[in-house]
Amino acid sequence: MTDRPTTEIRTSTGEPIVAGVVTALVGFTSSFVVVVAGLRAVGADPAQAASGLLALTFTFGLGTIALCLRHRVPITLAWSTPGAALLAAMGASYHAGWAAAVCAFVVVGVLIVATGLIPALGELIGRIPTPIAQAMLAGVLLTLCLAPVRSLGAQPLATLPVLIVWLVATRWASRWALPLALVAALAVIGLHLAQHGIGADAGTGWWPRISWTTPSLEVSAIIGIAVPLYIVTMASQNVPGVAVLKSFGYHTPWRASMLVTGVGSVVGAPFGGHAINLAALSAALAAGEEAGQDRSRRWIAGVSAGASYLVLAALSGVLVTIATVAPNGLLESVAGLALLGTFSQSLLGALQHDEYRLPAALTFVTAASGISFWGIGGAFWALVVGLAAHAALRTPRR
Repeated sequence: MTDRPTTEIRTSTGEPIVAGVVTALVGFTSSFVVVVAGLRAVGADPAQAASGLLALTFTFGLGTIALCLRHRVPITLAWSTPGAALLAAMGASYHAGWAAAVCAFVVVGVLIVATGLIPALGELIGRIPTPIAQAMLAGVLLTLCLAPVRSLGAQPLATLPVLIVWLVATRWASRWALPLALVAALAVIGLHLAQHGIGADAGTGWWPRISWTTPSLEVSAIIGIAVPLYIVTMASQNVPGVAVLKSFGYHTPWRASMLVTGVGSVVGAPFGGHAINLAALSAALAAGEEAGQDRSRRWIAGVSAGASYLVLAALSGVLVTIATVAPNGLLESVAGLALLGTFSQSLLGALQHDEYRLPAALTFVTAASGISFWGIGGAFWALVVGLAAHAALRTPRR
């Protein structure tokens, strides 16, 4: 008589715990290279990038645990992967410096907090046509999604194994395709180091460390980084995150989620974190049937994911060191593979409506061009061009 209840408890608790660990592993390994690339693109040195990775993982891991325990809903948080891709796409067009980028990150956090407190701000973001926002994101992602092909042309022997592993895994174990591609890339990097060795200044060390940067106000960074980063984070992460939870029958505590992610973004910014938000794609792993049949206990998967993220935060120094010593373009190719799905969905969403097709196309090519005026990058100007074109071409209603 005593064995049956024990078995039931073990089953109902074990499944969400395992689902939470899987959520964290897939979410972290599939996109950390994008985060590192984004932080480095706006001026972070390896130590600052490692600190940013640590700050992001720690803050959204802690936030996930807090929200799940408070609301008993499988709410999972994440770093803004599209936001990191936005930063990575800036590249040589960004010149304001790391301290100015950190100030922009602080502003993004403040805007997210304001979104939770001021409903009108959320409504204003909601008035930006979805195809325009998706076209901007697709244009930003294009350069990164070209990385696997460029890497294949530059170093085929190093890149081909990664692409083969990703393709085969996508066919037979799609959930693990990106982690397995990362493992293949790490194996290639290991062989590279065995042949060429590691330089004394190759990385940040093996232990996680935090690095404080005092924010420096720069108007061009606020307009060029904070505004598009905030819009991308809201439109591509927070809004879809709510939709994913709703599809599984859960109500997202909007104000609490915005306050937690906004405050977490502000706190993490001086240590290098660009933004945290509601998880979108990985949220389904903790909220779906993989987390157990008992929907009322799936919040345990969120707690498990948050705890797993706290453990993974300890790997920040190691991962940035590995990224630093990797052959040029190899890990960027993994990042490109990680973003292919988001790119294709964004491009499809941008161009499928006749009314928005031409404005969205103009938005896409502007963002993809990488242009910069007055120190402000292409993502902001893509929004300006797209919204202006939509306003000019819109047919008045009769």
